[in-house]
Amino acid sequence: MSKKWDVSKVRNIGISAHIDSGKTTLTERILFYTGRIHAIHDVKGKDGVGAKMDSMELERERGITIKSAATNVSWKNIDINIIDTPGHVDFTIEVERALRVLDGAVLVLCGVAGVQSQSITVDRQMRRYSVPRIAFINKLDRAGANPFRVSEMLKEKLRLNAILTQIPIGLEDRHEGVVDLFSRKAFYFEGDKGEKVVEKEIPEDLKSQAEEYRQKMIEALADFDDSLAEKFLNEEEISKEELYKVARKATLDLSITLVFMGSAYKNKGIQCLLDAVEAFLPNPTEVTNTALDLDKDEKQMEIDPCPDKNLLALAFKLEDTRFGQLTYMRIYQGVLKKGDFIINTRTTKKLKVPRLVYMHSDDMEDIERASAGDIVAIFGVDCASGDTFTDGKINYAMSSMFVPDPVMSLAIAPKEQSSSGNFTKALQKFRKEDPTFFIKRDEESGQTVISGMGELHLNIYVERMKREFNCEVEVGKPQVAYRETISQLTAYDYTHKKQTGGAGQFAKVVGQLETLGENPKTNYEFVSKIVSGRIPREYIPAVDKGFQEQMTKGPLIGFPIVSIKATLLDGAYHDVDSSEMAFRICAMAAFREAYMKGRPIALEPIMKLEVSCPEEFQGQVVGQINQRRGLIKGTENSEAFTTVEAEVPLAEMFEYSTELRSATQGKGEFTMEFSRYAKVPVNIQEQLVKDYQAKRVEATK
Repeated sequence: MSKKWDVSKVRNIGISAHIDSGKTTLTERILFYTGRIHAIHDVKGKDGVGAKMDSMELERERGITIKSAATNVSWKNIDINIIDTPGHVDFTIEVERALRVLDGAVLVLCGVAGVQSQSITVDRQMRRYSVPRIAFINKLDRAGANPFRVSEMLKEKLRLNAILTQIPIGLEDRHEGVVDLFSRKAFYFEGDKGEKVVEKEIPEDLKSQAEEYRQKMIEALADFDDSLAEKFLNEEEISKEELYKVARKATLDLSITLVFMGSAYKNKGIQCLLDAVEAFLPNPTEVTNTALDLDKDEKQMEIDPCPDKNLLALAFKLEDTRFGQLTYMRIYQGVLKKGDFIINTRTTKKLKVPRLVYMHSDDMEDIERASAGDIVAIFGVDCASGDTFTDGKINYAMSSMFVPDPVMSLAIAPKEQSSSGNFTKALQKFRKEDPTFFIKRDEESGQTVISGMGELHLNIYVERMKREFNCEVEVGKPQVAYRETISQLTAYDYTHKKQTGGAGQFAKVVGQLETLGENPKTNYEFVSKIVSGRIPREYIPAVDKGFQEQMTKGPLIGFPIVSIKATLLDGAYHDVDSSEMAFRICAMAAFREAYMKGRPIALEPIMKLEVSCPEEFQGQVVGQINQRRGLIKGTENSEAFTTVEAEVPLAEMFEYSTELRSATQGKGEFTMEFSRYAKVPVNIQEQLVKDYQAKRVEATK
């Protein structure tokens, strides 16, 4: 695809939604209508090909998106870089890193289910990065589809100022097209694949409804423009262009979310959505991005998305391929050419760009150069996810993305000793690719432990080891990421003395430990109230460090300690024998001693669970949740379907999918995401303590 580079004609967008809302199907249609592919394949296609954007064999088998995939298309007079992101919460980092580098987004919603749990998560991520979005209500061909109800859910559940810009022409099996409220025209999508967009007058039976919703749209937009408000109040005619101008500005200001609709599967409404991407989502010059100037004490600098400026690019995603490491990059300013030398500002290493490509899912298109505002991939550059690259004339760093903590762990080992080389290679590759995938060695058991965002997340990596590295692994019982803390204020007063011939060690610390509560904003707080030089100022950071070191593994159940406020009130030192090391050791011992007096408790991750099933199975579903120590937060019935929202401890959720399927004849679906940490019941804490003690005894044998 040749690029006539004009940054104002570029759109960098993400397609995000709850699992199974039709994101990948929608992207497949976009590729077809923009001429990027010449045949449509479905996500769970009977032809065995699968959707273009689901390039992994595992994605095609399971019918879900696991890795975000990038592509670029041309529509009318704009170039669009698209990232199709996963909907499953276990792969939330893929959404996180996509939104970090995108300028706009399309939030896809199911026309039947509406706003679901992952829609809420995606909305929160979009807000975190201030990404303007439009909404697309999909699956209007499905039984029970109701876009008006979904639009209301956007207002109630997501607190979005959602404005309907279209109404449907028929629903369910009679869905034919959409009425555009801006232009007062009806659009039908004819031809075998809906490729012919036919503009007609609004059908007679929809005219009054269309006028009613157009007035509602204008009234909502009038809040953002005085001249529009005046025309609306005086009942003057308002042109499509005037409405577009106000709607675009309010969308870019994150004040409104325009709502479009259709059916990706039935090839309806997609071309109108592409027109909306051009009309209402920002180009790179309309988004404010900042970087930190490392030569000026990390002063925040606004980035100018201009090809004439010095190069600034962010590596936001890594993938290991048969050609070597593939690094996805968003170019924020300047120009990147094949053969250029670039500087990694984190490592200060100078690297050459041997190959520059546009990605089209797993296909590549070699290019010679790319400009500000573009998303490309480069080969043969060793770096980490989140690294910033420049041409060496500026020394900027861009802020990285938010990475959530893991909630589940598995002990794994290769079945055959001969596979240990591939086992290590696979783990290193996955760790580089995925910032939410953690590896550690359990010192007591000698096991390799992998941690991630959930059961599916870790199972996918186990399966990938087998397929990509020919390495079968043995998997231990899933381990929940417990935490521990104290439940009451406790004092410490500890003196560390050591005299062995030469220079001795002396340090004394006095103070208190207290809890910051179950879900504090920070896990650790250190306060020094030392006055009149009781401890020299240079030794106080060593006390802080000693406390933090002691918190990595608690003595109660062997998990990290969280939610601690440590206050240093007093102490003593020796002119000769005191040192940073002495104060660090003293702080560690003081913490250990005081911690067990503070009535330590275990905390467990509580998950937000959302289950959807036909109404007749509601009783069984609620019963199952109650048996798993779940707390029902609410139920909602709509169109013969029930949605149950609950909070359930993660420890009780293993193998839930099998149990749910058997209780609902395979018709139940669920999603789960981390909510908070909460105190473990006494009987379970006792068992955890007993298991930890037994493990320690075993390790000493």
